[in-house]
Amino acid sequence: MNISPRYNPLSSADAQTGVWSHSWIKWLILAAAVIIVGYCLPRDHASNYSYEEGRPWNYSLLTAPFDFAVRPDSATVRAAKDSIDRIFEPVYTRDASADKLLIGEVSNRIEKNPDVHLSPGERNRLISAIRRVTEGGIVNPDTYADIRAGRLRTVRMIHNNTTVSIPTTNYLSARAAYARIDSILADTRYRDAIAVINLPELLQPNVVLDTVTNARLLAERYRVATASSKVYVKGERIIDRGEVVDSEKIQALNSFEAEIMERGTTDNTSSAFPAIGRLLYLLLLFGALYLYLFFFRPDYFRKPRTVAFLMLITTAFILFALLMAATFPSGLYLVPFTMVAIIVLVFLDSRTAFFTYLTTILGAALVATFSLEFIFLQWVAGIVAVNAIRELTKRSELIRAAALVFAAYAVSFVAMEIIQSGTLAHLGVRMFGYFGINAVFISFAYIFMFVLEKIFGFTSRVTLVELSDINHPLLRELSEECPGTFQHSMAVSTLATAAANRIGAKVQLVRAGALYHDIGKIANPAFFTENQHGVNPHDALDPLQSAKIVISHISEGLKRAEKAKLPAVLRDFIVQHHGRGTARYFYTTYCNSHPGEQVDPAPFTYPGPNPTTREASILMMADAVEAASRSLSDHSPEAITALVNRIIDSQVDEGLHRDSPISFRDISEIKDTFISRLGTMFHGRIPYPERKKDAATAVTAAGATSSSSSPSSPVKGA
Repeated sequence: MNISPRYNPLSSADAQTGVWSHSWIKWLILAAAVIIVGYCLPRDHASNYSYEEGRPWNYSLLTAPFDFAVRPDSATVRAAKDSIDRIFEPVYTRDASADKLLIGEVSNRIEKNPDVHLSPGERNRLISAIRRVTEGGIVNPDTYADIRAGRLRTVRMIHNNTTVSIPTTNYLSARAAYARIDSILADTRYRDAIAVINLPELLQPNVVLDTVTNARLLAERYRVATASSKVYVKGERIIDRGEVVDSEKIQALNSFEAEIMERGTTDNTSSAFPAIGRLLYLLLLFGALYLYLFFFRPDYFRKPRTVAFLMLITTAFILFALLMAATFPSGLYLVPFTMVAIIVLVFLDSRTAFFTYLTTILGAALVATFSLEFIFLQWVAGIVAVNAIRELTKRSELIRAAALVFAAYAVSFVAMEIIQSGTLAHLGVRMFGYFGINAVFISFAYIFMFVLEKIFGFTSRVTLVELSDINHPLLRELSEECPGTFQHSMAVSTLATAAANRIGAKVQLVRAGALYHDIGKIANPAFFTENQHGVNPHDALDPLQSAKIVISHISEGLKRAEKAKLPAVLRDFIVQHHGRGTARYFYTTYCNSHPGEQVDPAPFTYPGPNPTTREASILMMADAVEAASRSLSDHSPEAITALVNRIIDSQVDEGLHRDSPISFRDISEIKDTFISRLGTMFHGRIPYPERKKDAATAVTAAGATSSSSSPSSPVKGA
């Protein structure tokens, strides 16, 4: 047992090494978190300035340290290029040699092929028709499709360094040119000759796109269209404190940062220093969380699972914040950071929840446009969330917390806007939309709690509430098979819950533990006095056998709990509610029947272990006090006080609470609570007075009785 409620010295040599037994895992988790977050942090920030359009410039006068041109933004550049592409007239070249080669090859095939039955005049007519069609121009199928669709009405040809615009009305594809020739020479002899010389094979494009010239001309037009509209010379003023950052200033500042990036330096500092600074920042941030756990919550720090849970949820939300900040403007405000506080609060405690929450928002603040505003808004929202969720037992509490968080964001944002701008003129609805989406995301905390509960083996308050339902199959079986034990468990739950609430312990955990602590008695209900009805089977047994049966309800309860898949925190109550105590009734009986003999107490001792938490200690005290109170014949405050003090003091003297972080102050308050509650449970009732009857009333009553019992009575007749 400890004097201080904050510090829990470990009671054995093995336990004393427990803090460090898995220390390498905790430090590995710390290193991994720092490296992962540090690696994912954006590295393309050219300056340390954070600004947003429509908001005041929060820094001192900024002047140009070198000459630079203001570059148009990407949207302007894209629009200009799209406009140029729509009106640009492509450049084509005419391949005159292709016409000569085509006519020569046609003439050669006609002369040498004996299957061509045309006279010299007819041959000349065929060649002349092919020449006229090809001189009009043959283009590739894609170009011809653009011409037919009206997208390419003219093209440009370069002749003697002069660009001439040519209409495309006479241009044909190879297929269209063949069809045109076939329509001109409709005689069968001409068609046979065309087929023999395989004219479609010879028809190839003679008007082709000049890709090199087109690329050069487009680049020149792009350069002219996207040329800088303003040039800042060295020393020229860019923006001063208090000026509203408009679209023109945004372009200038973006161009300034882009110029710094291209120059590859920021004030001649090494590029390694920002990365080192980020890693050092993260190491200090996560290290502070470790120090908090080590000094203020050593019970959490001893468990690598708990440390991993806190670091995982912190790292995951920081990485999600980085993603949202890079995807959406003001995307950080879409991240439901308060979910971190709510989830940690449900599994652990409010102080750890808020410290973890602060660690998360300070990590995400590295990419916030306005870090001070971001931290202030999240700080207020976190306080509201932690105080809005006390005992998360209903979904309505989560909805109420989401509404309060939205209100906290909105009011804080309005306050910051008034401070920075001095007016509400620039107050837009976009941020309130972000806050609303953020609040909606908080409702998904139920899903995250379920997933984390399964991954890390935690038991949330929601689960404890569900397990405390007396319609649970195990509790229903207890009430049917062991009604006396069930009533005892309910009474113990009432006492333990009141005590836990008094000293600030986990109320819902104590309530659930009290309901399940005696489920092992289902195996042998008749061997426990609360379930007996006049016959005591222990009368026919040796005290050793009786002690063995009674003590076995611990192991039997553990088996049933494991079969029902009860959480480990509830199984701990089953094995710890008697600790290493003694089945004193049977031990004393055995000692009395063996006078002068050295009796070994081991067969009469419960397997333990002793309580290791305040909640388990409360249950041990409540269980013993409630059971003993049933044997009291005198229920006066003095008798109840003496009983409570005697039982709890004897447990303390035996060292049953030595491994528990409970303090003397806690024990004193627990005693007061038990005395008050037992006094209420055993309070005397006022006797109801009998009504006095006068003689006339008695005669009337006698006559009424006689009438009702006569054969002619309507009741009797019915």
